Amino acid sequence: MKLPLFKKKPAPPVLKAQGLGMHWDAEDPFLFASHHSDDYPAGNAQQAPPLRQISGRNLGRDYQKLFGFRMYHGKVVPGFPLHSHWGYETVTVPEKGFVDHFDSLGNCGRFGFGDVQWVSAGSLYSHDEMYPLAFDDRPNPNDITQIMIDLPSSSKGSAPAVSTVWAEDVPVVELEGCEVKVVAGSFGGASAAAPHPGSWAADPAHGVRILRIAMRPGASLDVDGAAPGARRNLYFVSGADASIGGEAYGSGQRLKMDGSAFRVENGGAESAMWLLEGVPIGERRAAFGPVALGTDREVLDAMNEIRRRELADWPWGLVDRTQPKGAERFLARADGSTERPVRRSS
Repeated sequence: MKLPLFKKKPAPPVLKAQGLGMHWDAEDPFLFASHHSDDYPAGNAQQAPPLRQISGRNLGRDYQKLFGFRMYHGKVVPGFPLHSHWGYETVTVPEKGFVDHFDSLGNCGRFGFGDVQWVSAGSLYSHDEMYPLAFDDRPNPNDITQIMIDLPSSSKGSAPAVSTVWAEDVPVVELEGCEVKVVAGSFGGASAAAPHPGSWAADPAHGVRILRIAMRPGASLDVDGAAPGARRNLYFVSGADASIGGEAYGSGQRLKMDGSAFRVENGGAESAMWLLEGVPIGERRAAFGPVALGTDREVLDAMNEIRRRELADWPWGLVDRTQPKGAERFLARADGSTERPVRRSS
């Protein structure tokens, strides 16, 4: 779907407003973001939808929301079978639902329901990301946001790295009628765990901040100013309406903001927003498909290497593997170690 052009002259601190689809435009240091929201039914023995609900689809590339959900590139289980990344980071945050992943390094796991996965693909990194319908006694709705952050040239070519921040360890600031999840950076006295060392977000001077804001009807939230020189965008994902700078906005909009402090006054429905901001890397970038490097020649060479190596280097056999039914959240590393969330006592 073609998104509308920017609206003209909204009130400060909003500089421009633009329609929002499944894929979100972004500004340096971010590349883009995607938001997947699907009402999956109860799963069968394969953790998949019933055959009658997926027959007749364009399986392998199903972005049409039939029966309330899409299969994406999955042919049995929804999701994204084997594919590569090169030259950037991926931050994946499933608010609802699980993500099963296997990668070319030999790592695998399952995360979901508020966990945060960071993948830093300075060099060729391949994985599958499937959305298992893990529950067979109830529906399996998902809400998954994935944010792509560019890497500086000094980190392009570095070894890939994968980490999971379990929901129990993700800082959440609770204010009156509001809940702010701090995925990167700081807010309200809470700071997120530092990402991989080569990440643009690892240096506080770069002012990278990723916040998920949930607001109840009638609530208001004050957001402090961005770092000097940072670019800031607010993505109004769901809700009815909200007021910023005295002007009302509806959900389904990207709002390009200036760097000043602002207040959001929510309307009559629960709403969810994402704030992405950071000082731009400001380097030359060439990108195509799953590759973001410095020059067109580098991108072409990388694409050719992906074609040669993607399947040859894949250690898992199936390109759309999922974890066994009933699996809990975990990260199993290639060195034999396993990480699991530590449940906090209330």
